[in-house]
Amino acid sequence: MLIHPWDAPRDDAEWQQWLAVHDFGQLAVNGPPGEPPYVQPLHFAYDAERGEVLTHLARPNPLWPALEASPVVVLSVVDDYAFVPGPWQADPPGPPEHGTPTSLYAAVQLRCDARIVDDPAEKAGLLNAQVGHFQPEGGSARAAVDEEPYGRLLSGIRGLRLEVTAVRAKFKYAGKKPDAVRERIAAGLADRDGPGDASARDHLLRRHGA
Repeated sequence: MLIHPWDAPRDDAEWQQWLAVHDFGQLAVNGPPGEPPYVQPLHFAYDAERGEVLTHLARPNPLWPALEASPVVVLSVVDDYAFVPGPWQADPPGPPEHGTPTSLYAAVQLRCDARIVDDPAEKAGLLNAQVGHFQPEGGSARAAVDEEPYGRLLSGIRGLRLEVTAVRAKFKYAGKKPDAVRERIAAGLADRDGPGDASARDHLLRRHGA
């Protein structure tokens, strides 16, 4: 992922706060020689203090042999994206039709060392941590070995602890454009109000005060 200086996060807090509420991504695992990577969509819980990602998958998932053979993985998360038509991007005083279309988006890629969790008690703890992240208000029973309602289901999954070893983050929101162009883009996103437009506009205003 190419990251220009004007698209880089201002500090770790920017991407960590974004990742805390964007907890669905794609896990990329090296495939066998001559084969493409495995890419698995999944929910996850990111623990910024420990630098760790918690998740789990069904035991029959074909990803496991590849993960055991090569435990270095990438978790990729992309969201808050929007298409920007060319005329919105045109630099003054040039004509609008000379503007170049582009995409706005936020992206975080976590390089991780994966550890598979098969111990039933550790799996139960991992599941409870995930549920605590997604359901902080409670309302669900806790997982425990040999206890209803989830104990009998533990054998059907394998847990994953992903130790984060490197991070690449990007907030591509017209960072190189002059204020007048950013203001035009922000107004266009507000008027269009399509899927993702409000979130993209919020980032643009937050980062640049357009």
